[in-house]
Amino acid sequence: MSVHTGDVLWRPPDDVLDTSEVGRFLTWLHTQRALDLSDHDALWQWSVEDLDGFWSAIWEFFEIHDRGTRTSVLAERVMPGSQWFTGSLLNYAEHALRGAGAQDSAVAIHARSQSRADRDLTWGELRDAVARAARALTDLGVGPGDRVAGYLPNCPEAVVAFLATAALGAVWSSCAIEFGPRSVIDRFGQIEPVVLVVAGGYRYGTKDVDRGDQVTAITAGLPTLRHVVDIEYGAWRVDGATSWSAALAGAEPLDRTTPVPFDHPLVVLFSSGTTGRPKAIVHGHGGVLVEHLKNHALSWDLRRGDVIAWYSTTAWMMWNALVSGLLVGAGIVTIDGDPAYPDLTWQWRLAQETGATLMGASPGFIMACRSAGVDLSGLDLRIRVVGSAGSPLPPEGYAWIGEQLGPRVQLNVGSGGTDVCSGLVQNNPLLPVRAGVISGRALGVDVHAYDDAGLEVIGEPGELVVTSPMPSMPVGLWGDADASLLRATYFERFPGVWQHGDWIVFESDGSCVVTGRSDATLNRGGVRLGTAEFYRVVEELPGIADSLVVHLEDPAGGNGELILFVTTTSGVEVDDALVDTLRAALRTSLSPRHVPDRVVGVRAVPRNLTGKKLELPVKRILQGATPHDVVSRDALADPASLDPFIALAAEASA
Repeated sequence: MSVHTGDVLWRPPDDVLDTSEVGRFLTWLHTQRALDLSDHDALWQWSVEDLDGFWSAIWEFFEIHDRGTRTSVLAERVMPGSQWFTGSLLNYAEHALRGAGAQDSAVAIHARSQSRADRDLTWGELRDAVARAARALTDLGVGPGDRVAGYLPNCPEAVVAFLATAALGAVWSSCAIEFGPRSVIDRFGQIEPVVLVVAGGYRYGTKDVDRGDQVTAITAGLPTLRHVVDIEYGAWRVDGATSWSAALAGAEPLDRTTPVPFDHPLVVLFSSGTTGRPKAIVHGHGGVLVEHLKNHALSWDLRRGDVIAWYSTTAWMMWNALVSGLLVGAGIVTIDGDPAYPDLTWQWRLAQETGATLMGASPGFIMACRSAGVDLSGLDLRIRVVGSAGSPLPPEGYAWIGEQLGPRVQLNVGSGGTDVCSGLVQNNPLLPVRAGVISGRALGVDVHAYDDAGLEVIGEPGELVVTSPMPSMPVGLWGDADASLLRATYFERFPGVWQHGDWIVFESDGSCVVTGRSDATLNRGGVRLGTAEFYRVVEELPGIADSLVVHLEDPAGGNGELILFVTTTSGVEVDDALVDTLRAALRTSLSPRHVPDRVVGVRAVPRNLTGKKLELPVKRILQGATPHDVVSRDALADPASLDPFIALAAEASA
């Protein structure tokens, strides 16, 4: 199928207002608020102009239980420092366990793992497990404000431990079990946990991975720990740890949750740690609750009885988004193991087995399926929506989803981040799907593109900014008592305006393309391009498996040096013919100014554990920075992938 950027591949059905959750919300607004908003543009405009009206409507529509006395929705329309739902008292875990009225006998968690047998937890079993875990944590001395950390795979115990922590008003944080000790201590050391919940190992495809030594090192590096709890995952056990199963079995269920203020810390998420020390981003109970209710129902079209499957480690905000499927009564699929074992159809088969109605598929995974010729025609899939995030998806990926899943399935590509624990731009059932393009702005998110002077730009690249408060902006950064780091991170360049750090092009209809991180933008002779545009050209060429591009600026103001690193498919050499092909394609498709000065073959492109290319760490290493100052190898999918870049930097400085 030939496809071009902007081609319409899916349109909302005629009955979308009757069949979708966002349609139900519009009907509710008409009957309860006398608002006639019939399309996305009108709804979005109202959602960012009347912040009190929109977010109070989200509160009422989803029947959030308030145990306090609210004095305002938004005390003052300022950033940073906005105060939401002052006087309200609530608890995220209460609403997750309520599950929008899900029955005890329905399945809440479909657990699929390569480390142990598959299992399902009903809503009744989940509620009981969380109540017992909350009591067990209380018996270990955990109370409101204490930190509980998880060094865990994506499994039901991680979900239960998180919800039990939240139920007590304590603060949760988790790291993927793949992280090495330095990366974990760099993160958890900032928040000083009192309890660490761990697994002693896991199976990744055909490989058994024992993490006993890593747990020992992590425990030794966290002096505030009072208890280590072992979930006894698969065949692995942690010496000297409290048994999770025994603790829950002996605990009397604690059938209550602690009401907390709207901005009471719920979870600490960490930035990737690939450009410096990971930032400890604090998200509150209320912000995550209202944002995820809005996002999951009105954008992803999730509802009670649906099932969401989205492969993620416990270190990524998508894990938190997955768990929040429970808020709308959807079952969730926890997936642990090699996402491509025994082949690329494994995740699609899990979607079939679990009856997933929303399937998360990263752009890299979609393109890998396309390249491998994966055929889904033999599967009986219930998928209505495919969600994709983490990096831009080329038009060919949009076309592949349409070809494989048919015209009734909507592709919802979005972009957001850990900083807001949600999406800023994405699709919803009211918007068409256009190849290579994100359909529009997320509801309640006043997002735009700014030029260097702080003026909005349309049809050309600019800084992605948010110009009005949203509830899921961080409560703060851990340890940043005077909020100076928060201001420097998000508000320094454009005072009073959130700068997200992405480079984006908005069109007049609100559709957009995220072209990469703004601090990795390729600026050659005043012509600026995002790295995503570069990769789309390079990685569609025969023989190219992966690529990474960096621009080393000239301090004297010249063009600097543009270096393209490529990983080739088996049997393909980075010879003069391939280099000429690459340069010709980039000259024709992008601009003569973006023809690379050098093309270098590497075994692998450095990526973090969520699959993002490490453009900035590589750039800083090539500029002479000490490698361990800019990136922790423990945070990399392949720690050895940095070696060629370190060697290249050493050669340049010799």
